[in-house]
Amino acid sequence: MTRVVAVTGATGFIGRTICRVLHDDGWSVRALVRTPAKADSIADFISTHVTGSLEDVGALRRLVQNTDAVVHCAGAVRGATRKQFDLVNVDGVARIVRLASGEKSPPRFLMLSSLAAREPGLSAYAASKRAGEDVLAELGKGMNWIALRPPAVYGPGDTELLPLFRLMGKGVAPVPGSSDARFSMLYVDDLASAVLHWIDKGGCDQGAYELHDGRVGGYSWEDVIEITSGICGRKIHRISVPPYWLQVPATINWLAGCLFRYYPMLTPGKLRELAHPDWVCSNDAFTGCAGWSPGVRLEEGLRNTPGWAGFGEYRRSR
Repeated sequence: MTRVVAVTGATGFIGRTICRVLHDDGWSVRALVRTPAKADSIADFISTHVTGSLEDVGALRRLVQNTDAVVHCAGAVRGATRKQFDLVNVDGVARIVRLASGEKSPPRFLMLSSLAAREPGLSAYAASKRAGEDVLAELGKGMNWIALRPPAVYGPGDTELLPLFRLMGKGVAPVPGSSDARFSMLYVDDLASAVLHWIDKGGCDQGAYELHDGRVGGYSWEDVIEITSGICGRKIHRISVPPYWLQVPATINWLAGCLFRYYPMLTPGKLRELAHPDWVCSNDAFTGCAGWSPGVRLEEGLRNTPGWAGFGEYRRSR
């Protein structure tokens, strides 16, 4: 019997990879897309699509109807105000959870949150992701659900971390925040495999679960520079970028976002996230209940990621 999974955020960096991994495992993927043209970009990985958005209740109803699982990847990562983030990260979650939980046979429901939800006081984005988890917990009581909190995710198709690695490939490493900061990372195929693992087997109590690439204690910037230098075969010069250097442009961005409905990435809240010294997470809870384990450490993941340092061949990790 064909298993049907609904996916939001399907055309994004992470969502696209999740669609591919689910499709390769035999799932019939039903994707929510804003326009039919968007569906063309993932045509190889989906069985059908629903045109609409998280504001379109009719589209969401068609998306989740008669599904075995829902993977909610869509989220707002740019914005200046809490309201801008909440429209997607809270209100959008509420709409799709209500509809999924109202199904005669509610599907398993997996939401991609963010490790930032662990520190909701840092930014409007972080607060909205925590609030989205709270909404899921409140409205999804009758469903089998979990939220995953990935750390920094990278891999083929990434546009957020790739520019930084490109600079490192040229011998320069601009390092924001504290020199003592430590953080976890996760290759995108490993995140997709975690999603597949849970919707296939379940096995976890309702709640939010962290996950990373298996490096206990995470990485320091020196670790990342050393690994990248070894791949490139060249010395990389570290340039410290204190957050206060970016405070003026971040504040200007924030004001523009408030006044002109502009959706910036660099804001004072984002600077507080960058300056936070501890973004290390643990796999223990999720591995214990789901049986999942990561397979790709940073060096292998970077070698599999095209578009920097002359590495161009994309080799699927699984």
